[in-house]
Amino acid sequence: MADTVLYEVSDGLATITLNRPEAMNAMNTEAKVALREAARAAAADDSVRAVLLTAAGDRAFCVGQDLKEHVGGLMAARGPDSGEGVMSTVQEHYNPIVRALTGAAKPVVAAVNGVAAGAGFGFALAADYRIVADTAAFNTSFAGVALTADSGISWTLPRVVGPSRAADLLLFPRSITAREAYELGIANRIVPAAELAAEAVRLARGLAEGPTLAYAALKESLAFGISHSLEETLEKEDELQTRAGSSEDHLIAVRAFVDKEKPEYLGR
Repeated sequence: MADTVLYEVSDGLATITLNRPEAMNAMNTEAKVALREAARAAAADDSVRAVLLTAAGDRAFCVGQDLKEHVGGLMAARGPDSGEGVMSTVQEHYNPIVRALTGAAKPVVAAVNGVAAGAGFGFALAADYRIVADTAAFNTSFAGVALTADSGISWTLPRVVGPSRAADLLLFPRSITAREAYELGIANRIVPAAELAAEAVRLARGLAEGPTLAYAALKESLAFGISHSLEETLEKEDELQTRAGSSEDHLIAVRAFVDKEKPEYLGR
């Protein structure tokens, strides 16, 4: 993979690192392709039991689209429909990235070390859990450059903060501190910036050692329940609990509980 995004798998944990710190990890085409392929690889690899999405540097997690590259594309495709070809990046890159992260049958942790703006904010929201440096900030950014939402943020953001607050953050983009992000539910945990890397790895590695099939079922159950009726959700819970109850990990957990031991899960 391109060195704009680093990918490593170790002991069941896939670490995806956005690696353009000199550009605040902005997404040029090379980085978008590399992130898409890394996210797909992590989702498809059964040996991967958790994913950690992080970023190099201490200024930014990801500020979204690389506008220097973007404006060049717009200028090269002059005319009333100049944006059509340039904005194909949503379908070619952003949508597959978000689908891979949200659809992965394993927990995804985002370690937000700095500014997460635009698509970078969307990538963070696509994770199941966000651990955030106390120096981090979030900004929807889209309206500030005369664009609408992408990277799934019109689906994820209102589910996290509610429709009214999502409209406020999208219509009037502004920088949200780590503390406000925590109060809104965007950040699950805040840690000192100097401790973020180690704490994120500890957290993600713990998930990689956990009951992977149960985590996958929880992700599916949450995604289903938020857009279906209670009756439909009860049926889905029955289906997923039957599946989880048939796993080796469930038997391991029950035996360990009875024997007063710590379970050692196999992820199956």
